[in-house]
Amino acid sequence: MIRRLSVLTIALLAAGCAAKAPPPPSAPGTAIPAAPPRGEPSQYLDMASAGLQTAFGRPAFVRHDGTTEMWRYDGQACRAFFFLYGAPLAVRHVETLPHGVNAAADSACLTALRVTPSSDAAFPP
Repeated sequence: MIRRLSVLTIALLAAGCAAKAPPPPSAPGTAIPAAPPRGEPSQYLDMASAGLQTAFGRPAFVRHDGTTEMWRYDGQACRAFFFLYGAPLAVRHVETLPHGVNAAADSACLTALRVTPSSDAAFPP
């Protein structure tokens, strides 16, 4: 009887160990933020890279991912991100941080960055 009880106890313990444990909670700050709402000012869509440079000057940062480029412009109160791709290279998406309530890009931010571009220096495409 004691032997049966110890075998049953070992079997139950083994079954408990085999049960899948829940994944650990993610650390604060590691969750992917929600995507901004759709919509950006239409005057920037399909703008050629030369036109973007003329309007905003030299970007503070450029990232190249294959045939896609992301140009970032920094202002005192906001940042603008222009995503360029296609042939010829042109703006296909615009976002700002902070973004608008109902749009991916805040027009006031873009206007402020146009008025005071990061630099007037030419940026090679």
